[in-house]
Amino acid sequence: MPKSRVSQGFWYVLFGAMLWGTTGTAQVFAPDAANPLSIGAVRIAIGGSALLISALLRGRFKFNNSWPKREVILAALGMAAYQAFFFSAVSRTGVAIGTIVTIGSVPLLTGLLAALFLKEKPALRWYPATATAIIGCILLIVPSGDDRVNTVGVLFALIAGLSFSIYVLAGKYLLVKYPTDTVLAVVLPLGALFLSPVLFVYQPTWVLEWPGFMIALHLGLLATALAYTLFTAGLSLLPASTAVTVVLAEPLTA
Repeated sequence: MPKSRVSQGFWYVLFGAMLWGTTGTAQVFAPDAANPLSIGAVRIAIGGSALLISALLRGRFKFNNSWPKREVILAALGMAAYQAFFFSAVSRTGVAIGTIVTIGSVPLLTGLLAALFLKEKPALRWYPATATAIIGCILLIVPSGDDRVNTVGVLFALIAGLSFSIYVLAGKYLLVKYPTDTVLAVVLPLGALFLSPVLFVYQPTWVLEWPGFMIALHLGLLATALAYTLFTAGLSLLPASTAVTVVLAEPLTA
């Protein structure tokens, strides 16, 4: 692939990761009645709906029996599980630690899974680059006294990291055959459907408050619809292991 395209993919992923870096902070400013699971469900519902409507209006939505069902379901489940476990982790550990553990684990998990299932062998420079980025992320939180190490929260963050890795790998497979916007128009709404039962248990009444409404729009439109569009476009141009290392810009932003 031409270097210009690779560079383009890098910037797509970087800007998408920076938008994701605002999600934990947005949760902190949500109304007290906002449950972490409810926040994740609302976020993906708004973002998925926006992407589906956009694809329909532009005539880009194509869903037929040719889609590989296993990869679609895996990507959607990874998307849904990531929302639930990430926001639950942040509520227990704080923004910095929850984000660091989640995103810091993603390059290692994705690199391992990509080598096993996609036969992608990371370049030699990927190893020191990823190690340096993770160490830098850890150093970011050393002076902070606001966050706390919660065992269950750290476990949730690791599960969130694994869920995101599954989404990345399944999404990478789908992007070989389908355009970015079409993949997102299928995967995100399906992920929202998987997570929708949460809203019956934790009703999103917090969205009716003005601060909650604005946070929901930010999470859904900017930190989900736009961010996943940028990231997935970059993922189509980069190896999975490289893309998730660039995603380490998220905890820096957080």
